[in-house]
Amino acid sequence: MNIKKELDEIFQDPLLDLSEKEAELFDIPGEMRNVIRERKNSDYVAQRQLCKDFSLFQSLFMQIHKDLKHGLRSLMKISKTASLQAGRFYVVDGELLYLERIGEQKQSSNSLPDARTRCIYENGTESDILLQTLRKNVVGSGYAVTELEKEAESDFFNNGGLTEEDNVTGYIYILSSQSDNPTIHNQDNLYKIGFSTKSVEERIANAEHEPTYLMAPVKIVATYKVANVNSQKLEDLIHQVLKDVQFHVTVIDDEGKSYEPKEWFVVPLEVVDMIIQKILDGSIIHYTYNPTLQCLEKIVVRKRPTFNTTGMKILSLNTKLNEYEAIVDGSKKTERRQIKQSSVNKYTYVDEADGKRYLRRYDAIRFNAGTHGEGRSALVQVTDTAFEDGDVIFHLGIVLDVFG
Repeated sequence: MNIKKELDEIFQDPLLDLSEKEAELFDIPGEMRNVIRERKNSDYVAQRQLCKDFSLFQSLFMQIHKDLKHGLRSLMKISKTASLQAGRFYVVDGELLYLERIGEQKQSSNSLPDARTRCIYENGTESDILLQTLRKNVVGSGYAVTELEKEAESDFFNNGGLTEEDNVTGYIYILSSQSDNPTIHNQDNLYKIGFSTKSVEERIANAEHEPTYLMAPVKIVATYKVANVNSQKLEDLIHQVLKDVQFHVTVIDDEGKSYEPKEWFVVPLEVVDMIIQKILDGSIIHYTYNPTLQCLEKIVVRKRPTFNTTGMKILSLNTKLNEYEAIVDGSKKTERRQIKQSSVNKYTYVDEADGKRYLRRYDAIRFNAGTHGEGRSALVQVTDTAFEDGDVIFHLGIVLDVFG
C-alpha cells in the first residue's frame, strides 16, 4: 500500500480540499490535547485531611459495618451518575466513606453537573473531592451501600409453625470444629454447612472418626428444620454461593488415608444465616457473596438491547464514560470525530459513478461506554451528518435504546 499516494488522493478530493488544517490529520488528537491542557491548568487537587469532628460519624460507620455483617444492608454496583446522594455510604477500593455534603453544583466542561463534596472516611480523614471524581471512583472500583433492607422472616426456622401436613425433609446444620490442629483451630469464622435427614446429634455422634468433620469433635452452632423444600438442593445452593471461601485442608483418617473435606467455609455466621433465609424466600438470586468485605453484594441485572435495527445503517463508536452519560441524558447533541487515514473509509466512501468521495450516512450510532463503562451501550438516532475542518460531525437525535 502506497500511503503517500493514498494521502495525495485524499487531499486532492473536493470533499477534503479545504485548508491547511488537513495537515493535522496525524497530529495529537484534539481530545488528547484538551486532556493535557486541563491537567496543566488544574490548580487544585483534593487532599485528605484529619476530620476534626469524626466523633460525630464514628458510630454511623460502626452501625453500617454491623448492618452489612448481618445482611441488613448489602453492596451494590452502580452505573448511573444520579445515584450518588448526600447522606449515603459508599465503598471505594475497600474503604467505607460517607458522602456528608454536596456543594453548589455547576456545569463542568463535559456539560455534567459537578461540585465539591465533603466525604468522611472510616479512617478518620475527610476530603472535598469533586462529585464527578467520586462518582468515577465508585463506578470503577467501588460500591454503593444499600438502604436498610427489611429483615427476612424467620418463620422458616420456627419448628412451632410446622403442622402435621408439612413434610419435614431434613436439617441444614452449621458446625464449628473443636480440632487441635493449628491450621483449623486458628482459623476464624470457620464453619461446616451440611444437610442431614436425621437429627444432627445422631449425624455427628462419630465426628472424631470421620474426615468430613475434620477427624475431631464438633459443636452445633445452629440447625434449621426444613419443611416442604428439597433440602439437598438447598445445601448445594448454599455451597455454590460460598464457593469462593471454601476452606482447603487435608486430614488423615484412622486408616492413614488423606481427604480434603468440601463443606467447610470461612464466612461470618450472620452471613450464613442471611444466605439461608434469602435462599428460602427466593431472593438469593439477586445476591452474591463478597469475600473481601465479608458481606452480601446485590447483583445489578443489566438491561439488554431490545430496539429492532433491521434495515438500519448503524455505526459503532467507543466513547468515554462521562461523554456517554452526557449523550444518554441529552446534554451532548453532537459527536465529532477526526477523519484519519485509518478511519477515512468508516466515515466516507468513493462513489463509483463520479469517482468523488462523500460522507457516509448512518441512521444511528451505537455508543459503547469505555473506562469502567461495564458493558453499557446506547443506540442514538443520527439526524444529520456534516464535514468541518477535517472532522465529521454527527448531529444526534433521540436515544433509541440503552442497555447495560
